[in-house]
Amino acid sequence: MHQPDIVIIGGGFAGLSAAVALAERGLGVTLLEAKPTLGGRAYSFEDAESGDLVDNGQHVMMGCYHETLDFLDKIGTRDRLIVQRDLEIEVLDGPGRPALLKTAALPGPFHIAAGVMRYKHLSLRERLGVLSAGLRLLHMRRFAPDQLRRMTVAEFMTATAQGEQARRTFWHPLAVATLNEQPELASAALLAQVLKRAFFARRADSAFLYPRVGLSDLYCAAAREFIERHGGQVASHRIVDRLEFTDGLISGIRLRDGTGLRASYVIAAVPPPQLCRLLPDTIARDQFFARIEGLKSSPIICLHVWLDREVTNSAFVGFVGTVTQWLFNKRRIFRRHGARHPGYLSFVISGASELADLPNDELLKMVMSDLRAMVPAARSARLIKALVLKEKHATFAPDPVSDAARPTVKTVVPNLYLAGDWIQTGLPATIESAVIAGRSAAAAIQRRITNS
Repeated sequence: MHQPDIVIIGGGFAGLSAAVALAERGLGVTLLEAKPTLGGRAYSFEDAESGDLVDNGQHVMMGCYHETLDFLDKIGTRDRLIVQRDLEIEVLDGPGRPALLKTAALPGPFHIAAGVMRYKHLSLRERLGVLSAGLRLLHMRRFAPDQLRRMTVAEFMTATAQGEQARRTFWHPLAVATLNEQPELASAALLAQVLKRAFFARRADSAFLYPRVGLSDLYCAAAREFIERHGGQVASHRIVDRLEFTDGLISGIRLRDGTGLRASYVIAAVPPPQLCRLLPDTIARDQFFARIEGLKSSPIICLHVWLDREVTNSAFVGFVGTVTQWLFNKRRIFRRHGARHPGYLSFVISGASELADLPNDELLKMVMSDLRAMVPAARSARLIKALVLKEKHATFAPDPVSDAARPTVKTVVPNLYLAGDWIQTGLPATIESAVIAGRSAAAAIQRRITNS
């Protein structure tokens, strides 16, 4: 049988997981990445001055990331994750006002119920109200999904009479962290999916997992080695200029340098704007692709700061009531440390639409002010250097309208498939969503080859 020419455009989690799945099945695959290095929007690099690894954005995984963990198993890097078996988040509502949201050693979902009941930022009545709202969210997910898909998280909180303290210290941090959007805009249906998978399933699904290495070291090189070991090809710095069509099917790929590749099947694992630029106008005007152009995005800002001392022993801290939302202590997470500066912290601001255009020095001033207000030990620490990274199109905007416009893996072009965290997987834009889409696209191609 003729070996089909399968081309994957994009070398992030979606493209690499698709390529690994196809290569494992003995199908010839060529992966093209426009940048000099793999990783897409989830990559790392070495900071030359400090010697530390820097992630372009801080990513936390969970035990419910079953497809991602299986992907890492296949390429041999799952042991590069730190597994926090029981969910344990320190949340600061001001200096000297910490509270732990920690699951109990009980079967799911009782483990999360017990954790909420011990969450000291809420009164007993507020804790019961949070649990009641969570059950209501899951009930609507099952029995009133259409109504839930039209609601924002804020509208759901109003409908379930969640008070200001419950919103500030529980629902708001949860929504922003998992959906990358403010509750007034974020989809309640997507939040329900998060709760169902992460908190109302098995206890192990709630576990937090941190890469103890840089993101690129977690999966890029190992995936490339797996693909090439199984007969595939991975080419970086290969910019695709357009997809070429014959009789309604993709027949080839034209690169920016003028060279071309044959293509029996294509997986486009790139963001929506890039996908639309690859298509001829006649194809792009089809309703399937036209609605993709309307997908909005939501930014994430990540600030990395180096201090002359460590200021916290915690690996992960949530801030309430500040611009800054999350603190990651890289000295407690990364296995490899730079030798020059004792303190290395990363801060995350998700759903940062109103902040993304601010100057870097203004953002740094905000974050350092938040740090010193919430962590008193930081007030005497000296800031040595800082790095501000803005990912203005970090994820698709998870509002109800955008969520409804997300496309499927299969397209109206029979041999073109899509992959990425923005594909309709039922999940928000996470690593797990990207891997699910990549593997789904690979499986669809295999089925079509088998049945042809």
